[in-house]
Amino acid sequence: MRYFKGKQFKKDIILVAVGYYCRFSLSYRDVSEILKERGVLVHPTTIMRWVHEYGNLIYQIWKKKNKNVQLSWKLDETYIKSKGNGVIYIMQLIKTGTH
Repeated sequence: MRYFKGKQFKKDIILVAVGYYCRFSLSYRDVSEILKERGVLVHPTTIMRWVHEYGNLIYQIWKKKNKNVQLSWKLDETYIKSKGNGVIYIMQLIKTGTH
């Protein structure tokens, strides 16, 4: 891909770092430490720049490949009275969609 031309790090490292950040909701420092354990020294600020630069691009590629995946979220609320002394509030999140 021409997007990665002239970068200090290989395309695979950039994609893995941005993927970890987006997929697992890790901090930039956490992603940096994971890469450090694998022998790649990257400063958290560099990862932040990659996410800003390539995050939308990776999302668009993913969206193109996964056109059929559409999820909707519904919220179900329930109030339960316990022995007349109070109200227990239960909220359930239901994920629906096609796979």
